[in-house]
Amino acid sequence: MGRWRPPRQRGSKYITRAGAEALQAELRQLWKVERPKVTDAVHEAAKNGDRSENGDYIYGKRRLAEIDRRVRYLSKRLDELTIVDGVPARQDKVYFAAHVTVEDEDGAESTYQIVGPDEFDLRQNRISMDSPLARALLGKELDDEVEIETPTSRKAYFVTGIRYGG
Repeated sequence: MGRWRPPRQRGSKYITRAGAEALQAELRQLWKVERPKVTDAVHEAAKNGDRSENGDYIYGKRRLAEIDRRVRYLSKRLDELTIVDGVPARQDKVYFAAHVTVEDEDGAESTYQIVGPDEFDLRQNRISMDSPLARALLGKELDDEVEIETPTSRKAYFVTGIRYGG
């Protein structure tokens, strides 16, 4: 039996300006800083003789493969992404990059920014536009109600605020 896995569905091809800059910074860091350091370490480790039991050499080669894989991915992904910059004409409606404040059935308020799948971070309340909540919110206006299906129940939210920009 092989290790074949079905291909992962690609996320949406939109990203905010800040998200694109973060990916470009990561690419620069990997290519200009980390890769040269690891290459030098592997070169020095290779000089030490027997490579089969040389941990620095083996780890360095693995790390180089990881860096090269990530660099290839970032290069391809940055080429295919569309940077969404600016504010939409209708700021009373939820679009990509909006900061949306929602209130749940218990009265608890949360604010989320709708971003691309390459930049979501729940610790910063940035949700992917491909997530169920973001898909339900896109196109809604103030005081609209959205319902999403969770694994255990159905949740309702009310849109209480929409803003754009930092």
